[in-house]
Amino acid sequence: LHAKSGEGGRLFGSVTSKQIADELKKSHNIKLDKRKLDLPDGIRSLGVTNVPVRLHPEVSATVKVQVTEQ
Repeated sequence: LHAKSGEGGRLFGSVTSKQIADELKKSHNIKLDKRKLDLPDGIRSLGVTNVPVRLHPEVSATVKVQVTEQ
């Protein structure tokens, strides 16, 4: 994902679970409900972040999200 950032790699705003779900659909044709992503506050810095995904009550996975400067 690409986002605008300021000094020190801090983002203006944050990357939300809706943006991550939309990008997964667009780039990889993976349809995933944004509520399945366990991202309470959003991503607020550049770099790679591991985002837990609850696919089923007994099944979970991790998605690596890389945020780069726009």
